[in-house]
Amino acid sequence: MPRPSVLSTRVLLVCAAIGVATGLIGGIEGWLAVPVLAATPFLYGFVLGVHVLPGIIAQELFRAPWVALITHGMAALVGIAVAPVYAFQFLGSALLFGGIQELIAAAFRYRAWGWWRFLLSALAIGAAIAAVIWAIADLAALPAWSRIVYLVLSLLGPVAWTLIGLAVGRGLARAGIGPRTGRR
Repeated sequence: MPRPSVLSTRVLLVCAAIGVATGLIGGIEGWLAVPVLAATPFLYGFVLGVHVLPGIIAQELFRAPWVALITHGMAALVGIAVAPVYAFQFLGSALLFGGIQELIAAAFRYRAWGWWRFLLSALAIGAAIAAVIWAIADLAALPAWSRIVYLVLSLLGPVAWTLIGLAVGRGLARAGIGPRTGRR
């Protein structure tokens, strides 16, 4: 008897639903990007951290390979529909954030699902955000206090959004959405 696929139709449909919900949030973040960068650029790393949600929720719910990247891809498509001018950024964020989440899960052979493992991916994403936005927004021109706050918030933003995503994933599991195995 063939082994059932980890990416069953049920898993893909739930990933799509998570992608739609988080893609709408990401689309709203897209429209907030320019005003935040213009008014308070040191906050942008925190705001951008919202894009960790698709993969975190999917991984917490299914604890399986590829669900983070698939859900990020679906969220990017929805984000593009909401804010088409940011299509490249949404696709790049999906590949970067989903890729980091998948790589860290793969490094632990998709067996470590404790909150600490999710925080590792959040910190890696925060470091990536800090580096990319530092270059794009020319944060070196800001006062020292602003640069320090930016770096701290770029690391803490994905961590905060990760904790929210874990709570959402657990809530979905308690509601009966997710795998039908008794591993919870």
